Amino acid sequence: MAKETEGALAADLAAWVAALPALVNSDPWLVHRGRFVTTELLLELGRAPYYLSIERGRIAALERGPRPMPSWRFAVRAGEEAWRRFWQAVPEPHYHDLFAMAKRGELSIEGDLHPFMANLLYFKGVLAAPRRERQGA
Repeated sequence: MAKETEGALAADLAAWVAALPALVNSDPWLVHRGRFVTTELLLELGRAPYYLSIERGRIAALERGPRPMPSWRFAVRAGEEAWRRFWQAVPEPHYHDLFAMAKRGELSIEGDLHPFMANLLYFKGVLAAPRRERQGA
């Protein structure tokens, strides 16, 4: 039974990530905010890698890994439970922000941080997009 529950929870996370392109690309203000962003990033949920290709603020491609020759500019990594808590409609304290999660040791940001930091509000908006969908539900 625990395996079934674990699989179902991972499926929920996969569905939230799969919704990212539609959520981001349908948000005119978020796309406008990221209009100068063209990069590739690795989003890791536990052991599941997702590769996002962003072109001028729009998510052009989302692929679930692993890839034979992975390429990314920076990575944002956290465990499944941390993402689940972050994507709640109203997250609990310490899971409301990427840096709060990093301070707790729940999340890491690696690689070339320049595009991430130069466009911080854009990336915070992209990664919080599943939360906004849940707030509307």
